Amino acid sequence: MIKALYYSFSICVFSFLLSSCAFQTLHRTKDVNFISSGNQAGLTQKSLDIYAPKKAENLPVLLFFYGGSWKSGKKEMYNFLGNRLARRDVIVVIADYPLSPDYQVPAMQASALAAVNWTKDNIESFGGDSDRIFVSGHSAGGHLASLIAVKEDELKPSENGKELAGSILIDAAGLDMYGYLEETSEGEGKKYLNAFTDDPAVWKKYSSMYFLKENLAPMLILEGERTYPSIQAGRERFMKRVEEKGIDDVTVKIYPKKKHIPMITQFLWTGGRVYKDVLGFIEEN
Repeated sequence: MIKALYYSFSICVFSFLLSSCAFQTLHRTKDVNFISSGNQAGLTQKSLDIYAPKKAENLPVLLFFYGGSWKSGKKEMYNFLGNRLARRDVIVVIADYPLSPDYQVPAMQASALAAVNWTKDNIESFGGDSDRIFVSGHSAGGHLASLIAVKEDELKPSENGKELAGSILIDAAGLDMYGYLEETSEGEGKKYLNAFTDDPAVWKKYSSMYFLKENLAPMLILEGERTYPSIQAGRERFMKRVEEKGIDDVTVKIYPKKKHIPMITQFLWTGGRVYKDVLGFIEEN
């Protein structure tokens, strides 16, 4: 009798899980070129991956840029993020971008903007809502996402003309790279000059805090309590400027005891707080 009840219970649990989002069938489209070779802007050819539920229709979209100190990383390392969010009914686009020392931050920003434009013009073919595109990134990728968010008017005209729905910055570096490199370019910051050059004018042009505007789309900043001091300091200066500009829709959430790398690896566990925060933000906007 006990065995029979246990068997019945196991079948019920398995059936529930099978029908839940954890087992939702996905459609993965890999290596889609969003920058072709020989383009007029002179950017290197790059591609992106798209993760979507099968039969997706009018779903929100998260465009993600990975971290790696502006010098390393590749989109394939983040398939766990694409898979897990797509099973929660968010279409995920993960884009490569040019890296230092071969390329500098101007090319990285231009590539990120091109990825956004491609997504705006094409994501409806994958079941995405072009009105609800969120840019996101971790570390150096969070820096690129922040630049797109504050410089939204630099997005090239696209067929649908839609604006961003919001941005999600995950332990973002470089929000005030100008201030950081002014203090450290001869010391610990010297390692970033391959990406940011030795020109202070470039440092400032690619520090998002100096381009904040009152009409900023909603922004969610997730930061680890034990992240790098430079990230904490940059976020504090960024938020001071947010307050000075009277911008209301920027939310900061600090994750107790979390360090820099765990702020992205926590996405491996779908039951964690980060999914509640990210999905809640997307649903609200």
